[in-house]
Amino acid sequence: MKKIASFCVNHDKLLPGIYLSRIDGEVVTYDIRLVKPNCPPYLPNPVMHTIEHLFATFARNSAYGSHVVYFGPMGCRTGFYFLVTGMAHEDVIALIQDIFRRIAAFDEPIPGASCSAECGNYLEHDLPGAREWAERFLPVIDGWTPEKLRYEE
Repeated sequence: MKKIASFCVNHDKLLPGIYLSRIDGEVVTYDIRLVKPNCPPYLPNPVMHTIEHLFATFARNSAYGSHVVYFGPMGCRTGFYFLVTGMAHEDVIALIQDIFRRIAAFDEPIPGASCSAECGNYLEHDLPGAREWAERFLPVIDGWTPEKLRYEE
């Protein structure tokens, strides 16, 4: 069986940051890595869940909302996948930076997590943890450029 592209990236060299993972027609996938692979601590599930709710809400309500295809967690708990169409790399980076700043400062009820009708696991969230991880990630992506989107060979 052919190995998928994301398993061909050398995870031993991968550092936290934003990376261009793949382009499938008009859909561009970015890897948002908050944790160096295979170097715990990994993102706790409640933190990931909260970041997912906040990031997806902010992205879909941004000026680029119609370009957002998907935002979701990596199973390895090191980060997230962000899929978009029709956006320049600079705009994607700026949007990610803005959203993580918003997450770091967010102090309201988590969108889509007020009851079981809104979320399949509405009790498993950690807003203080999400703010802390976002705050930790901001210096990593400060000054990020399209040239830094490449995985290290």
